[in-house]
Amino acid sequence: MNMTHLQRFSTYIFILISSLLISTAANAQNKKTVFIPDTTAWFQGVEVSAEIVGAVMKAISDYGQYEAALRINLKDKYFPVVELGYGMCDHTDVATNIHYKTKAPYGKIGLDFNIMKNKHDAYRLYLGARYAYTNYKVDFDAPPVTDPYWGGTSEWGEKGMHCHYHWAEVVFGTQAKIWKPLHLGWSVRYRKRLSYSEGEHSKSWYVPGFGKTGNSNIMGTFNIIIVI
Repeated sequence: MNMTHLQRFSTYIFILISSLLISTAANAQNKKTVFIPDTTAWFQGVEVSAEIVGAVMKAISDYGQYEAALRINLKDKYFPVVELGYGMCDHTDVATNIHYKTKAPYGKIGLDFNIMKNKHDAYRLYLGARYAYTNYKVDFDAPPVTDPYWGGTSEWGEKGMHCHYHWAEVVFGTQAKIWKPLHLGWSVRYRKRLSYSEGEHSKSWYVPGFGKTGNSNIMGTFNIIIVI
């Protein structure tokens, strides 16, 4: 399974679970309900999770990331979250033969909001946002360049080129209880670059945590979650 197929599979699973949750919520809204004041305590525990899609991408392609998250449950409605990861890339362009290599940590902070009518259900539907940042160094090199006037060749490349990226993410996700503390979560994320520096002599091919460089992208995630 290549990276594109993996992303499509993750998106299909996400759409399926989301459709089931939305259908359940719609059916529940059609039933007559009696208003009961919510006396649930604010602090409902924490969740720790590991993201799987980035790790699989790293295993089957020349880039990917390992990511874990800590999320606090406030009244089953608000979920402040911190996500930390480590992104890696070792890529050679087949057309230009330029080799690009980087590895660096990244971090995200944000908030998820449970939009299900029954906030205390074991299944959740989220909307959320993230602010993310990474500071990384790039090594790149290219085949020797021939001087058309004087002849001969010269090397072209740079080691340790300093770069940084700031970006925002809009998150739409689901979470399902599987067994006791074990939950699974899916999300689709739209990432938008805010500000950046890619060095003086080359453009980043991959940005840790963001993915392939550019103004924006859309990615899917799959999380294994333990509720504490």
